[in-house]
Amino acid sequence: MTVKPGWTGRFYEDFEIGDVYRHPLGRTVTEADNIWFSLLTMNTNQMHFNTEYASKSEFGRPLVVSTLTVAIAVGQSVTDITQNAFANLGWDEIRLTHPVFAGDTLFSESIVLDKRESASRPHAGIVTVRTRTLNQNGDEVCSFKRTFYVYKRGAEQVEGIFPEGRTPLTLDQE
Repeated sequence: MTVKPGWTGRFYEDFEIGDVYRHPLGRTVTEADNIWFSLLTMNTNQMHFNTEYASKSEFGRPLVVSTLTVAIAVGQSVTDITQNAFANLGWDEIRLTHPVFAGDTLFSESIVLDKRESASRPHAGIVTVRTRTLNQNGDEVCSFKRTFYVYKRGAEQVEGIFPEGRTPLTLDQE
């Protein structure tokens, strides 16, 4: 039997300035997501969980918490850009350019802006990307720059993480 490796993410060497990654998974934001995130983060602004209060605003309904929008955008990008990162160094120029409501489906894409080898960590490099998030209509709802440390291919820190089973996986197991 042959072990087929799964997607292991990108390493420093894989990033090229100007590359665009359209992150594969869209995410529909639900009312429950918005309320739970408000509760988890102790956000007491009623625009996010009080329908009556929000109905009197110019939007006429609750807004999705801005930090939930950013969190979804970051999460959507992990598979493509930070699967092998070990530290975020910063988020800059965060812009929330269009309201997000429960029921909106968000999609994100990132472009590589810069990369350089780390002077202090020979096993890693530093990459900067700009990520933007679109709703189902193509309206940009969020954008930001993000800089992170990412391992180089072959770095010992990412080798041998998957454990060997005590017994081999075979076709005849039930």
